[in-house]
Amino acid sequence: MTALTLDTARRIVAASLAKGAELKLKPLTVAVLDAGGALIALERQDGAAPLRPDIAVGKANGAVKMGMGSRALGNRAEQQAYFIQSMNALCGGSLVPVPGGVLIRSEGAILGAVGITGDTSDNDETAAIAGIESVGLTADAG
Repeated sequence: MTALTLDTARRIVAASLAKGAELKLKPLTVAVLDAGGALIALERQDGAAPLRPDIAVGKANGAVKMGMGSRALGNRAEQQAYFIQSMNALCGGSLVPVPGGVLIRSEGAILGAVGITGDTSDNDETAAIAGIESVGLTADAG
């Protein structure tokens, strides 16, 4: 696969939400971005807070624009806070360096990223990985 399609993005969202239901997570918001950071699909479950779409996009945006999962960005933020804050400024404030932003890879190439928010960051990441893997692509959480 060389690019994400709307159909694939929708299937990733559905599988991520299904994983959230299976784990009995709080209401999730799922964003799927392409390799350039453009939003392909976004769903916010009933009961999710209004800011959740921005957080989900920020997790995915940071991952795709920096080329590493948001877990790795969080680790880097602990070591190089000024660097990550500078990258956040370059991303227009849309870089959220906590787990839940997972790169989508195919044969090593980055196709985009999934950002999920709503539960703990670790659970968000688990749901994102499940969504990506459900469509036969490789999840890279960093």
